Amino acid sequence: MKNFLLRSSIFLEHDTGQHVENAGRLAAIFHRLGECPGWTPLDPRAALEAEIQLCHQSQVTEKLAQITSEGGGWADGDTCVSPRSWEVARLAVGGGLRLLEEVVTSRGQGFALVRPPGHHATPVRSMGFCLYSNIAIAARYAREKLGLERVFVLDWDVHHGNGTQDCLESSPEIGFVSFHQWPLYPGSGWYDERGQGNLYNLPLPAGCGDAEYLFAMHYLVRPVLQKWDPQLLLVSCGYDAHASDPLGSMGISTSGFGQMAALLAEWCPQALRVGFLEGGYHPQALAQSVEATLRAWENKPEASQRPRPEQFSSAFLKRIYEAEEFWKR
Repeated sequence: MKNFLLRSSIFLEHDTGQHVENAGRLAAIFHRLGECPGWTPLDPRAALEAEIQLCHQSQVTEKLAQITSEGGGWADGDTCVSPRSWEVARLAVGGGLRLLEEVVTSRGQGFALVRPPGHHATPVRSMGFCLYSNIAIAARYAREKLGLERVFVLDWDVHHGNGTQDCLESSPEIGFVSFHQWPLYPGSGWYDERGQGNLYNLPLPAGCGDAEYLFAMHYLVRPVLQKWDPQLLLVSCGYDAHASDPLGSMGISTSGFGQMAALLAEWCPQALRVGFLEGGYHPQALAQSVEATLRAWENKPEASQRPRPEQFSSAFLKRIYEAEEFWKR
């Protein structure tokens, strides 16, 4: 299987200054990975407006263009737009699509080291550090332009992927799982948000670590993946559920992210896989966790066994079993 890594220094030019989502995140990953042998580097291309409109209404681009023409500013209270951010965001979207094309052609796998991230951007607005919904556009593109019928998106970022959900909720042919800390920004992602039966949300209590996430993967995610049998698995790889991250209150280890990636490879061996970088705000933990994900997909280590439920809190198990009831509907 051929491995592709979308990476470019252009993504450092989305200049947010000292904002928590800053260029230092990606620089730390580049430093950690080095040349990353075993992964073929790809350069991005700019997305066409028609490609962006697979998920976004024109008002999103119009607002970004306006802010850019004014020398930069803010799309909302959290989302910085520098003079080059709009250009870089279009390269993030288009780069993801180029990566997807290469993966489909070669029957391989890939990872998009892009910023700005995307999973909070909705059809009508940029928000939550995100300008365009990189992964949702890729999911739509895979079906509408590349002819893949069974597409599935999994989001393990600590925050709910509200933008991805809003972009895909009316697309019953694309599945979406998000497991996230709740309550936490943006406040969405409860069990009953099922879309056309294609959305699966698991709002987790704070304090969950490797064992809780791996149990959720085995108990809830595996049956859903078996049901959907995806040809393409897209993963919103946010690493802010790491124990060291300043924005979340979860406890996943670097190894834990690698184990989750290994489970996806084991359970969907025939699926094409593409990861998209989302959150993660402790630069060293972020870089190490990205590396763990790539190594898990490259080397296919033995995946973990399902933890036993006796070791978990009643609050955690309550969320799991409540989600199970909604996911069956």
